[in-house]
Amino acid sequence: MQETRWAQLWMSTGLLWFLLAIAVAPSNKVYQQGLIALIWLPALVFAWPARARFRELFHEQRWVYLPMLGLLVWSVISLSWTNVEEPSREAKRLLYIVVFLLFFPAFANSRPERVIRIMQWGGIGLALTALAAIVKFYGLHANSWVARLEGLGELSHPILGGYVIGLAAVWLVLWVPSNRWLQAVWVVALSLLGLFVVLSQSRGAGLALFFTLLAMPLWCRNRRSCVVAIGALIVAMAAFWLFEPLVMARGASFRPQILMASMNMVAEHPWLGLGLGGNYKVFAEGMYFEHAHNLFSHVAIELGLPGLLLWCAVWFAVLREAWKARETLYGQGIIGIWLFSTLAMQFDAASLTGTPRAEWFISWLPIGLASVLVWARVNSSGCDKISRSS
Repeated sequence: MQETRWAQLWMSTGLLWFLLAIAVAPSNKVYQQGLIALIWLPALVFAWPARARFRELFHEQRWVYLPMLGLLVWSVISLSWTNVEEPSREAKRLLYIVVFLLFFPAFANSRPERVIRIMQWGGIGLALTALAAIVKFYGLHANSWVARLEGLGELSHPILGGYVIGLAAVWLVLWVPSNRWLQAVWVVALSLLGLFVVLSQSRGAGLALFFTLLAMPLWCRNRRSCVVAIGALIVAMAAFWLFEPLVMARGASFRPQILMASMNMVAEHPWLGLGLGGNYKVFAEGMYFEHAHNLFSHVAIELGLPGLLLWCAVWFAVLREAWKARETLYGQGIIGIWLFSTLAMQFDAASLTGTPRAEWFISWLPIGLASVLVWARVNSSGCDKISRSS
């Protein structure tokens, strides 16, 4: 059923909506409504027809989904002591996450090239939003070129916008279209994405992108990855030379102090945490900060050490699955996405179980994409057939 043309069009539109509407949707409410219609609804409709794929997935990736199940159960249990006003809303968000993760194996249906193709178009689309943001911010609004670039829509925050755009640059670098015409578009798109990250002056996004590209030869092991690594080093040196006074003027932005204060908060409730969705502020250097600015410490504050261990088990199991498929084009892309996301999580990630937002690109999107690794390994040639049509 999910193989029919209308079903594939429905789900392809859903993934594109997730990737692009975060920047172009008129409001977050419209973005959420689109996700319900284009991601969650088809995932539920095709869950039964795709049950054989789910069985394969849960069997092959049980070391991902067993701790994932434990994390979900522990999160639900923690609602009994959380200080959030509406625990039922937090439980509903967990359900959204589950359905989101089920979407990917139903959509791919054992064909990873489908996912790569949509991700390629999504990356090009995000590059267009990056261009529009540059024109709007520096052209229409006449901001100084030393001002920190803001993205469009939900990417208007320089840091979160930098993370999403930087991640798009990673998957475009690793998933190059085979079509010659699209390769020319790919070069322009990649340039725009990189320029956005530089102009956003987001050190977290910049460092995550730099170290991911620099490390590419470790798992790609080809000449192109070495060229990319050398190019990243040259661009990073040039960007530091141009922006060093601006970047260094902001110091460490209290990140070490926030981390230490977060660890003290974890020590106060090490086993239970504050509960899922628990409201808290981090007090450091005489100021209150809205969140821990680090996804791992955020999870520990909310869900305690059991929740942190379960999340780490899920996250590193994803890397294990990707590394097993590192000889495939799809596996190489997932390793890059995972590495960038892991680095980005250290600096400003503020939510794990909130409604879909920029943070989902570096938390749940990598896990959803990793579910398709099962079929990338089974048919390693499938990923590499990429889209003469794309």
